[in-house]
Parts: sequence; structure tokens; C-alpha cells
Amino acid sequence: MAQKSHDKGSTGGTPVVTEPERVRNVVLVGHSGAGKTTLVEALLAATGTIGRAGAVADGTTVGDHDPAAVRQQRSVSLSCAPLLHNGIKVNLLDTPGYGDFVGELRAGLRAADAALFVVSAAGGMDAATVALWEECAAVDMPRAVAVARLDQPRADVDETVALCQRLFGDNVMPLYLPMLGDDGVSTEGLLGLITRRVFDYSNGLPADVRDPDPEHQRAIDESRDELIEGIIAESEDETLMDRYLDGEEITDEVLIDDLEKAVARGHFYPVVPVCAQTGVGLDVLLEVLTAAFPSPLEHELPAVTGVDGSPRPPLSCDPAGPLVAEVVKTTVDRHVGRVSLVRVFSGTLRPDQTVHVSGHGMAERGHPDHDADERVGHIYTPLGATVREVSLCVAGDICAITKSGSAETGDTISTADDPLLIAPWEMPEPLLPVAIVARSRADEDALARNLARLVAGDPTLRLERNPETHQLVLWCMGEAHADVVLDRLRAGGVELDTEPVKVSLRETLTVPAKGHGRHVKQSGGHGQYAVCDIEVEPLPRGSGFEFVDRVVGGAVPHNYIPSVEKGVRAQLERGLVAGHPVVDLRVTLVDGKSHSVDSSDAAFQTAGALALRDAAERGQPALLEPIDEVTIRVPDGSVGTVMGDLSGRRGRVLGTEPDPDTEGRTLVRAEVPATELLRYAVELRSMTAGTGTFRRHFVRHDPMPAHLADQTRKEQLP
Repeated sequence: MAQKSHDKGSTGGTPVVTEPERVRNVVLVGHSGAGKTTLVEALLAATGTIGRAGAVADGTTVGDHDPAAVRQQRSVSLSCAPLLHNGIKVNLLDTPGYGDFVGELRAGLRAADAALFVVSAAGGMDAATVALWEECAAVDMPRAVAVARLDQPRADVDETVALCQRLFGDNVMPLYLPMLGDDGVSTEGLLGLITRRVFDYSNGLPADVRDPDPEHQRAIDESRDELIEGIIAESEDETLMDRYLDGEEITDEVLIDDLEKAVARGHFYPVVPVCAQTGVGLDVLLEVLTAAFPSPLEHELPAVTGVDGSPRPPLSCDPAGPLVAEVVKTTVDRHVGRVSLVRVFSGTLRPDQTVHVSGHGMAERGHPDHDADERVGHIYTPLGATVREVSLCVAGDICAITKSGSAETGDTISTADDPLLIAPWEMPEPLLPVAIVARSRADEDALARNLARLVAGDPTLRLERNPETHQLVLWCMGEAHADVVLDRLRAGGVELDTEPVKVSLRETLTVPAKGHGRHVKQSGGHGQYAVCDIEVEPLPRGSGFEFVDRVVGGAVPHNYIPSVEKGVRAQLERGLVAGHPVVDLRVTLVDGKSHSVDSSDAAFQTAGALALRDAAERGQPALLEPIDEVTIRVPDGSVGTVMGDLSGRRGRVLGTEPDPDTEGRTLVRAEVPATELLRYAVELRSMTAGTGTFRRHFVRHDPMPAHLADQTRKEQLP
């Protein structure tokens, strides 16, 4: 790690590697404002990959073209930036810090082999970052912590490290201590705890390495023993602890070797203070990324099947193996077209290669299953919003391909003669509906084109065309996600508006009633004649519709009875009072009249519909609203707040239980009217500081309270 070597320079340019052991895929995680993107810029500049670091606030980060647009794009999208350090290629995957863009974050986790948590020394930490640490722990992903923004007022590295240890666990330990300057505030260097050396950045990068002053030695000695004990506790050498306790001096080389192994296994989590503005710690952080984080050869690969679901042997990260890659992000550029960021898990992806693109398992999100053979054109290494052409991409590496006709986020790319499928990574369900409407017929065509592009690249966005409410609804992760989607649609030249989301309701009759339908017309020529009498009675919820023929004596000819049923069913679909489908009724045809000449199929259809409408006037119609069962996952401290809120939403709590997957969290199950859940994704996040999540599914329809039913009729009737 940093104590091993301190080169006076690093290799820049376009990184191209041919061996998986020379690749590191690192996802940067942290809340918005922690300094992730700024740190990426600084690392790229420190290695000579770019000429100088840009600034997020100015829209001058790597690959920027339009500062205003890119500021938003970089803050809400996954981006990949490769660099080369000591012969190791590091693909830095910068993720959004906003909770609404968890889809981009999950994609970054899928493509990475290790995670770097970026925590601001001046801004604390949010609960969502803690939850993500727990998620990484569940899959044993190696992690390290960068305490960033040391140049900010009120920056406190010691307090930030203590916070990380309280929230992340005891195995989170600093490898370096900050060395303050003469003003007692600014950080001018680092104190290496293992090597007991000072890294002085007063003259910029690379650091000047020297022996510590006496006051520095005392600070090092106070913290060094705890670090060494933590490293030895995770050592594979079971005799090392006994030797240490017996007073044996453990060499730096042994400690560093054991530290790197513990970090790569995901058992030890080093902390490195860094400052993107002054360069403090950038070189030692690069050593952690390249020397301690695992290569793709050491990370478990996702399972694969045939496209038909048939089992296949596990993958190995072998450049000579069968090609298996995954599209971790798809964007559609107005100039370049479709650009897909691809992680190659097995084999080697080459230009002009014919591949198979498979997408399965996302149909419920509006992403239909699809399979296609395509020819890969050029292959690029991505650098922010720009791409640079390369000759190949080996197993373990990340690249970009362009102009694919069908590739969507989550798709599998494999050989055309033996197509395979990687199961899509787990995604939360989008639960905030936004109804949109184009302003003109021309905008409708542009809207359809732009929506197809957005849905192809964002598996957390679901498109629904509701046949009952006739609304076009985008299901988003939250308000920020919705705002970004709408802005991108408008940037594509679409004029659109939003409107209140309508919930699909039902109607029914609550008491038995009789109805008389008479359709008689005579205006010259062939007339129309049909009369029918029906009895209507409500059925239990979920029973649907029943039609019973109880006509005697041929009052309604046998061949016209299906016509009556057809007319009744048509009226049920049109609704009786507020235009919603009618359910849970039994309609019995008891009598009627016909004419030997003027009766017809159409006449009895009309008479059946009139009879049902006549019965509705006496059957006390009621509106039925959908009831969803929700499962809400919240921290234990938020249970009371959430349950009180559910009561205000006319919810009925079914029970609570500890979350079996995560300590300190509770599952709350309840039944809640769907009309009360339209903005619940936003409001739950507010109640739980961004840590609450929920799932929902429809269970039944129940009568809506009278005052709400009257209000709904007024709002939804034309």
C-alpha cells in the first residue's frame, strides 16, 4: 500500500489492459455533497489521466460539454472514469448521492468488485449511507473509507472516524492521522501509522516522506497499537497475535501484507483522509485502491443460465472463456446514439464481433423480454461523457459500446452461438406515479420516442398506459427522479404537462333492485322492439359478475338471451354513476317481450343496458376503491411515527415484526387504500430520514366512504 512505494509519477493516458489481475473496479458511494465527483476528478488529475481537475459547481468535470446540463447529469447518473497507477487500471464508478437514483447506485455495485465510501469530514453522514454499508456487508463486498473535504470549515477527521466506527463497526480503522499546519487548522500532511513516517504535502503531490517530529511520534504511538491489533486479529497467520503479545516486533512488510489480504476479503476497512483541493492523501488512497482492493479474479461472479432458464456452470474471470458481459447503464446521446456501459465478466469483447443481446425478467417494469443478434462496432473506454476507442475489453474490465439497436440496462451480452443470461440485479419498485400529457399531436409522437429511450436506460422507471383512466403514468423513485425524467423529456423537444393521477375505481350496487328496460322505436320501415325485466343483487367482494336466465314461457326468445347479457356486460364496463366498471353483481333475467318482426340482437342489447341503468337508480350505487397490502421496512425508532401516519391514511395495521435481514429494523404490514398511497414514497422518506422503504400489492376493492365518494365523483366526472 502507500507504505510500500511512493513513485514520483503515475502513468496517464488511455488505460488498456489485457490481464484481469491488473484491473480494479471501485464504486464510490456516499451522500450528496460528500465530495465523490470532486475526488474522482482529483485522482484523474493526480495520475495524469486528465490535464487538470474540474469543478462540479462550474460544470467542468471530466467529459463535460454543456455545464448546466452536465451538472445535473453528473449528480444523478452513474459515470465511469478509468485511470492507471503503478500498472494497475482502476475503473472509478461514481454514483449519485440522492436516494431517488438508487438504480444508478445498484448498477455501480453490480459492476464493481469493491466500494469506496466517501464521507465528508465536515458534513457527517446520512442514514441511507449506513444502510448501504449494511447492504455491502451482506454480500461481503470489500470496503474502504475516504474522509474527504479536509479543507472545509469545521472539518474534524477524528470525529468523523469515530462516527464511522460507531455506525460501520470496530474494524473501521484509520491508516493515517491528519497532520495540521502551523495555523492549527489546515491539513498539510498525514502521519502513517504502520511505517511511522510523515507524508508532507506542503509542496503538493507527490508527498515528501520523512521521519516524524517528536510531537508526531507521540500521536502515532497512541493510535498505532490499536491498528496493529486490528490487523493481526484478521491475519491468516494464527501465531501472529501470540508473537505480538510476547513483545515481538512485527515488520511493516508483514503488517501491510496481512492488511491487504484482510481488506481484499472484506474483513477490514481502512480509513484514509483525503483532500481533493490540496492533494493530501491522494497518492496513498491510490495505493489502497490498487494494492488492497481485489482484482476481478478474486470476486465472485454472478450466476448465469441459458436464455431459457436452463442451468449453466459458474463463470470464471478468464479472457479466453466464453463471452459473458452485462450492460450496467444505457444512455441515448443525441449525437452518438445509444451508448452502453458494459462490464465483461468472462471472455473478451472485440470490435466487429457478432454477439447475442438478451433481456429477461423485467417485463413487469415495462421492459419486455427481448433477444437479438447484433454486431459490435467499435469498443471504447469511457471517461465521463467522452469515450476513447480501444482494441478490446478483457474479462474483469469495463468498456462502452455504441449504436446497439436493442441493448438496455441489465441486458446480457454473450456469444451468438451459445447465448446466456445473467439475472438482473435487485431493484426497488418505483412507487411514485406521475401522470403526463403531451400538449399537441406532434408532441405525442416525440413523447413516445423519448420515453422509449429513457425506459431503455433506466430500470427504475416504469411506464404504464392505464386503459381505465386513459392516463400515461410514469412510475418514479421519488420527486427528484420525476423532475429529472420530465426535464430530460422536455430537453428532447417535448412540450408536456402533468396532471393529477387517477386511481382505477369500481362501482357496485349495495342492495337488491329490479330494473325494466324497454327499447321500442318505429320510424318507418323496419322497427326496433325489445323489453326485458331483470333483478340485480350484490355479491361478496371479488365475486365478479354472474348472469342468470330465469325466463319462462319464451317471453324472451332463447336466441336473444345472450344479447341481453351482452348489453348488460357493456353497461357494466361503461359504469352506472361515475363511469367506472361495475363488479360483484348477479343479474337475473326474469321476463320480457319480443316482436316477431322488429326484435333484433341490437334491440335486446340496448334493452338489457337500459334495464341495468334503471335498477341502479334503486340499488344504492357505491364506489369501490382498491386496497393495497403494504410492507414497510423502517428503523425501529420510526415505527411509532409510521403507524400513526398509517392511521391518518385510513390504513389498518396487520402487525409488526423484526426485519429478519437487518438488525435494528422493523417490518410493518398494513392494508391501505391506494388513493392514500399516491405520494407515500415521498412522505415515508421524509418521516424516516430517507431510510424507509415499502412494497405494495393489490388485495381487493372496498367501499369508499360516502363523503370521499361524493368528492371523487365531482373530480373525475367530465
